[in-house]
Amino acid sequence: MSNNPSKVDAILIGTGIMSATLGVLLKELAPDWNITMFERLEAAGEESSNERNNSGTGHAALCEMNYTTEQPDGTIDIDAAIRINERFQLSRQLWAYLVDRKLIDNPHSFITGLPHISFVKGEKNVAYLKKRFAALANHPLFQGVEFSDDPGQLNEWFPLIMKDRSANEPVAATKIADGTDVNYGALARAMCDHLAKENANIKYNHNVEDIKRTADGSWEVKVRNLKSGMIEKHTSKFVFIGGGGGSLPLLQKTGIPEGKHIGGFPISGQYLECNNPKVVEQHYAKVYGKNPDGAPHMVVPHLDTRVIDGKRTLIFGPFAGFSPKFLKTGSKMDLFASIKADNLITMLAAGVKNIPLMQYLIQQLRLTKEQRMEELREFFPCAKDEDWELKTGGQRVQVIKDTSAGKGMIQFSNTEIVHSSDGSLAALLGGSPGASTSVSDMLRLIEECFPQQLNAWKPKIKKMIPSYGEQLSDRPELVAEIQSSTMRVLDLN
Repeated sequence: MSNNPSKVDAILIGTGIMSATLGVLLKELAPDWNITMFERLEAAGEESSNERNNSGTGHAALCEMNYTTEQPDGTIDIDAAIRINERFQLSRQLWAYLVDRKLIDNPHSFITGLPHISFVKGEKNVAYLKKRFAALANHPLFQGVEFSDDPGQLNEWFPLIMKDRSANEPVAATKIADGTDVNYGALARAMCDHLAKENANIKYNHNVEDIKRTADGSWEVKVRNLKSGMIEKHTSKFVFIGGGGGSLPLLQKTGIPEGKHIGGFPISGQYLECNNPKVVEQHYAKVYGKNPDGAPHMVVPHLDTRVIDGKRTLIFGPFAGFSPKFLKTGSKMDLFASIKADNLITMLAAGVKNIPLMQYLIQQLRLTKEQRMEELREFFPCAKDEDWELKTGGQRVQVIKDTSAGKGMIQFSNTEIVHSSDGSLAALLGGSPGASTSVSDMLRLIEECFPQQLNAWKPKIKKMIPSYGEQLSDRPELVAEIQSSTMRVLDLN
C-alpha cells in the first residue's frame, strides 16, 4: 500500500467522454487545480465512449423520431426534440472552442458532417412524418429540413434503401444536411491528451475499489494499480464518478443518502457491420426508422455511415442483448452485486412492471443471423448475407428509481446526476442520449456542485459556450450565428 496518500482538488473516475469533458471544463475554469483521473483500462475512451461501442450519432433530434411523439389529438409534440437539440449545440460550441484554440487537434479525427434522415413506410407513418415535418420546419433549430415522398428524390438521398423496393409501398423521408457523425472515443482521447499536457495526472490501469468520507469532509479513494497490484489511497475535496455502467457500484460504496433506492438494468447492444466497400460507398447518411412496437424507447433501427480513423463503414442496428455485466469488460456478477437492501423493492418493482421488456429481450437474444438480416432488408431490400458481420457494441446501464409515477421506473431517456448534499461527490448514471449531451450534463453538474464558484466562472463559460444560459429557441439570430461558426471551425461544410 502507498504510504503517502496524495491530496488533490478533484478526482475524476473514468476517462470516457463525460470525465474528459468535465476535466476540460474544470481546467479552463480553475487552471490551478490539481486534477487526478483514474482509468481501469490502458487508454482513454475504451468503454461506452469507444467508437466501436456506440453508433456515433451526434444526437440533435434531427432524425430520431422517438423525440417527436404524436399526441392523442394528432398533433406532434416537439418539446423533447428542442431540448435535445439545444443540448447538442452546447457540445458543438465547446468542441469548436477547443479546436479554435488548438487545445485539441484536427476536428476531422472526431467529427464528420453528413445528412440525418428520418425514413418511414406505410400510409400511417407517412402521414405522421408529414405532420412531424410541418411541426419542425419553422423552428430555428431545424431550419433546412426537407420532406419528400417522391421515390426519385428518395433514391438520390439513399439509393441503397430504395433499390429493389416495391413501387406500391408508400414511403417518405425528411432530411437535414448538417447532421454529424461523432467519434466519441477519439474525442475523449484528444481531451485527455490535452489534460495531460495541462498537468492533469491520468493514471491508466488503475481500478477504484472504494470511496469513503474522511473526518474533514473530504473523500478518500482506494485504488489498485493493476500492473503492480499495489493499493494506493488518494484524497480530494471533490470526486466525480464517471465510470459509465461502473458508476452505480461505486456510488453505492460512498454511502451517501442520495445514492439509496437506485438500481441499474444492463442492456447490451449488437449491430451488423458491412464488410463490402462497394456497398459502403453507396450510402452516406444516418437514416433512422421508427421505434418498433414493444421495443425500449432507445431501440430505434438505423442504417448509419460511420467514419472511424478516416475510413467509412456502414452499420445497421441496434439489436438488444442482455448481459449481467455493467461494463463490457466487467464481471458477470455486476448486476447481482448491485442489489442491496435499500434498492431491493425498487428492483423487484421494475421486474414486475417491465415484463414486456423482458419478453422483447428474450426475443432479441433468440434472433438468428438470417432473422437479423431480414430486419436489415426492411431498410436495405437487396442486402446480402455475406456482406454483413454481427458485432457486439457497448454495455449501457439504465437507471431504475422510484418516481412520482411509481416504484421501479426504468429511465430510458435520461442521464441522472446524483450528488451529495454538499456537492463534494457526484456520479453520472444512465446512458441516453449520453455522449451527445456530455457538455450539457457536465455544465449542470458544475452548477449543482460548485454554486459558490459559479458566478466567478460564468464569464469564462460564456466565452467557451456563447449560448450558455440562453434558450436558442428564443434567439433565431443566435442560432444562425452559432451554427455557422461551429460548422466553420469544425470544418463541417
